Amino acid sequence: MTGIVDAFYVAGSGMHVQGDRLRVVAQNIANVDSTGQTPGSEPYRRKTITFKNVLDQQLGIEKVTVAGYGHDKSPFKKKLEPGHPAADAQGYVLYPNVDSVVELVDMHEAQRAYEANVNVIDVSRSMIAQTLGLLK
Repeated sequence: MTGIVDAFYVAGSGMHVQGDRLRVVAQNIANVDSTGQTPGSEPYRRKTITFKNVLDQQLGIEKVTVAGYGHDKSPFKKKLEPGHPAADAQGYVLYPNVDSVVELVDMHEAQRAYEANVNVIDVSRSMIAQTLGLLK
């Protein structure tokens, strides 16, 4: 039965990090058109998230956690918009290095991983219920 209970902890940690991943994606999508406020200023820079496995000493199982948050170092997009308040001397405005398609794919992947962890919990719960039913 201990292995089944451990599955709850592992799946729970997976759900937690995928929730964090979805928040990062949501921030990126929300700022896809955010520009700087002054001429030549930098716009929103795409955020990233990384994960790592850690051994939970108390439980004796490996769980996934957020290793850290970072920023995508790829170049910003440039658009010629001479009348924009953030336009530089040549009339170009810097736009975030966020690609909506990449973010949507990442969001879909995080959603699927979250759902997979929910399924692990559901199956584990069902197995516990069946075991208890056999013991009656």
